[in-house]
Amino acid sequence: MSGPQVVLVTGSTRGLGLAIVQALCQGFKGDVYLSARDVPRGTMVVEDLQREGLKPRLLQLDITDPVSIQAARQHFMKEYGGLDVLINNAGIAPKRRIVNVASIVGYITLYMCSPDLQARLCSDDITEEELVALMKRFVAEAKAGDHINKGWPNSVYGVSKIGLMALTRIHARRLRREMPQRGILINSCCPGWVKSDMTYPNGTKTPAEGADTPVYLALLPPATLEPQGEFVVDRQVQVWAGSPTDATIDEGP
Repeated sequence: MSGPQVVLVTGSTRGLGLAIVQALCQGFKGDVYLSARDVPRGTMVVEDLQREGLKPRLLQLDITDPVSIQAARQHFMKEYGGLDVLINNAGIAPKRRIVNVASIVGYITLYMCSPDLQARLCSDDITEEELVALMKRFVAEAKAGDHINKGWPNSVYGVSKIGLMALTRIHARRLRREMPQRGILINSCCPGWVKSDMTYPNGTKTPAEGADTPVYLALLPPATLEPQGEFVVDRQVQVWAGSPTDATIDEGP
């Protein structure tokens, strides 16, 4: 690869995303981008970090806007030939490694689904199309007020994280099958119950503590083959199929 390595952290102007950027600026041997929908706010954050001796770069990015996403893709392709690491904290094709920030709530919520739903969501042959159809089905049944009778738990947040974790596994299988030579790793993780606007005042981890596992996954050596497609908590891979009590965490989302 010509040129420096590059990492992008979405949703990174505050909280967990900002802490991930701070940690990467100290440990990643390349360019670290924080993204912001609001450029003036992003500029202030970058200037604050520069006063700390860190050197992040700013990218204007609205992940809900396809035009903004395409512009970001074009920037990284032109300047770097692509991304090396993408950390989906808000939640672009990287070359080496993807980290999807999920939640232990998704892991626990999975086991609140009916046995039939659990079997499909944990299946090694579920396709992306089938997963999308299941998520759409949940939305429709939740709107109708019939989702519990249909085997779903009563947690939109939890089901969304189940979808993210399952999609991570699907993409990992596809990478193994279609592009094994590229060595791209993709995993999901739980940062823990981080103090934030959403968890205030009950969060138990600082943003810096929550950043540990996402940064650990982002900085795995290039030749690393595992973990791949896993859900990781406190740097430990969790059993996907089994009892939620197998989880090595007693925190919130």
